[in-house]
Amino acid sequence: MLVSYNWLKDYVDLSGTTPEELAEKITRTGIEVESVDPVSEGIKGVVVGYVKECVQHPNADKLNKCQVDLGEETVQIICGAPNVAQGQKVAVATVGAVLPGNFKIKKAKLRGEESNGMICSLQELGYEAKVISKDYSEGIFVFPENVEVGQDAIELLNLHDKILELGLTPNRSDCLSMLGVAYEVAAILGKDVKLPDVPASQATNSTSDYIDIRVDVPEDNPLYVAKIVKNVTIAPSPLWLQNRLMAAGIRPHNNIVDITNYILLEYGQPLHGFDYDRLGSKEILVRRAHEGEKIVTLDDAERTLSADHLVITNGNEPVAVAGVMGGANSEVQPDTKTVLIESALFNSLTVRKGSKDLGLRSEASNRFEKGVDPERVRLAAERAAELMADLAGGEVVEGTVEVDTLKAEPVVIEVTIEKVNRVLGTELTGEEMSQLLDRLKIAHEISEEKLVVTPPTRRGDLLIPEDIIEEIGRLYGYDNLPYTLPRGEFNPGSLTPYQRKRRVTRQILEGTGLYQVLTYSLTSKEKAQKYALETREPITLAMPMSEERSQLRLSVLPGLIEVIQFNQARQNESVAIYEIGSVFLSNGLNELPTEKEHLAGALAGDWMNHAWQGEKKPVDFYVAKGVLDVLFEKLDVASKVEYKPAQIEGMHPGRTAEVSLSGQKLGFVGQLHPSVQKEHDLKDTYVFELDLSLLFNEETKALQYQAIPRFPSITRDIALILDSGVLAGDVKKSILAAGGKLLKEVSVFDVYEGEHMEPGKKSIAFSLKYYDPEKTLTDEEVVKAHDKVLEAVQEQFGASLRGA
Repeated sequence: MLVSYNWLKDYVDLSGTTPEELAEKITRTGIEVESVDPVSEGIKGVVVGYVKECVQHPNADKLNKCQVDLGEETVQIICGAPNVAQGQKVAVATVGAVLPGNFKIKKAKLRGEESNGMICSLQELGYEAKVISKDYSEGIFVFPENVEVGQDAIELLNLHDKILELGLTPNRSDCLSMLGVAYEVAAILGKDVKLPDVPASQATNSTSDYIDIRVDVPEDNPLYVAKIVKNVTIAPSPLWLQNRLMAAGIRPHNNIVDITNYILLEYGQPLHGFDYDRLGSKEILVRRAHEGEKIVTLDDAERTLSADHLVITNGNEPVAVAGVMGGANSEVQPDTKTVLIESALFNSLTVRKGSKDLGLRSEASNRFEKGVDPERVRLAAERAAELMADLAGGEVVEGTVEVDTLKAEPVVIEVTIEKVNRVLGTELTGEEMSQLLDRLKIAHEISEEKLVVTPPTRRGDLLIPEDIIEEIGRLYGYDNLPYTLPRGEFNPGSLTPYQRKRRVTRQILEGTGLYQVLTYSLTSKEKAQKYALETREPITLAMPMSEERSQLRLSVLPGLIEVIQFNQARQNESVAIYEIGSVFLSNGLNELPTEKEHLAGALAGDWMNHAWQGEKKPVDFYVAKGVLDVLFEKLDVASKVEYKPAQIEGMHPGRTAEVSLSGQKLGFVGQLHPSVQKEHDLKDTYVFELDLSLLFNEETKALQYQAIPRFPSITRDIALILDSGVLAGDVKKSILAAGGKLLKEVSVFDVYEGEHMEPGKKSIAFSLKYYDPEKTLTDEEVVKAHDKVLEAVQEQFGASLRGA
């Protein structure tokens, strides 16, 4: 909401309070003032000038030589505006004047002719193009005839005003009007509110001779008021009205349309002015639209309506989408003579539905969606009729025609004085609370240490006792609330085991050189099921932004592949990234999806490149596996993890392994299939994805420290000839089991296949470390344990010692 400081003065005495001070006070009472902006900053030296003569420049086709009377002198000004003409009163920046942006006006010569000043457009004076009337959007501004030559144009154009931008929350719809802001400011400053003087409606019902109102859906439109103003003259609005609209960010059109917009800003009550003679009937029928019915709205776009939309009709065809926008078929035009003023109360949900479906957001729909004050519906119509009579020369037809089915029971809220003080931590008396509510113009009584409050209809946000406590607290001043320490027993906060492991995981991955990325949880239908650890039907959004973001992901990897592709397409060849993100598993139509956290990583290019030392290592399977090995070791689950060759769609068939934890599938690691790499124009890329819920929920033992062995260890290396299909991991487990308590470590240090090896065979070399923490081992003890190892591998895998 944009609030003109000068306009606000009409309703509240602001003497002694600057705009900046007022903004600070409003913010401290709960409504954030996002900015205080001058309409035009640093401007001076602009006056009203009269164009006595305007002829074409002798040396330029698109320039005019003007003689301009400034009141005390007549000067020559060269002007290139297409709409400048003799007899106009215009805004002139005199020599020495300063325009926005510190643009100083000096004497100049244009194509050989002297120019002593500048005839200005509204844009040059500081107004934004979007709020300037179309009549002056591409030319100079022309004053009405009743201004005086030489008068201060800055004052006339309200350029010295400052605009307060209020950042309103949805519950404070009462401040979507100047009167609503005035009530708020008056309460803050302890001042009275001066309301507009609106004449009472006449008792006669002459308006009924012009129009009949019917409402088919009273639940959508409980109150509809119509007034008639005849013999109007369509013309530009007076300067003061245009200034106020432009300050609020609304472009002036003509006096009738501007008056309806002015009332919307002043009262917060949207109005619509129909050209009565173009309605095509003497009837207004409010109903739901027919399915597929069409209307051309004021923006000249044809809209297709549905039965969810509320329309205003002439008994036959729609002439407006209720609460959203009027129709072009009944628009006020230059030849309009009779205006039908519509002021109504529409259901918030119905208006919101129509606005959203049709893609139409308007100042009117914004207010109806949040709720308007039902007591201002009639007042707004009367005020608009009065202004049309005053500013458009119209005659107000006596009386109104209305349909009123509104049954609004007053809200009564009770709250004890003790509870107010307990919640706020204050020691206010009932009388002090009463004074604060009086300042807010909220009716109330004090009965038996209890406040009985009846909020005004303009404050539809006050519904429960806590709302009243908040009103008292914010007006009393949040800064005045006492500082107190919390009381009671408290437990120190800490991370859950899951949170702690997730944090450790990030530290480990970033420590190994991976960068964290965040990708969309939404993906396309083609990518939704790729690389999924669990096969489920993907969840499709009802209203997706695009086909590329239409389904919830089942895997994090497709997003990382897009990141690798994006980087390599921009010559960033070496990329190492990871993401911890959610995947979404469908549980059918009647249950919410299961959300699980996955860890995914992707590595491409060089893992190490030390040009000076001549070292270069590209990413391969063992780099990706090594990252996971470090992670499993730090999480103390390495002994429970197994890798087995796997065939996974989209992955290289010979360089992919399934990762299991305690016998359950944890995820996979490997290279993308060459066809996938080619499709995405990628170099060799290795990826992994793990189910974090399974990984983090694995039970682990508490960390125990062991002393460094005092006695020496003995190492034995063996090279075993095995069938090519035998997995080194299976052999390692067998060795550890057979070696007994003396065998502490087993590691693979060589694998060989090829020359001097039988077809279908391979050699795997293991290093075995034996030691006893209590004594020095003897050769006999080591040989005994070692023989058991050899017997076990020979029995289980048919292994033989190489070279034996």
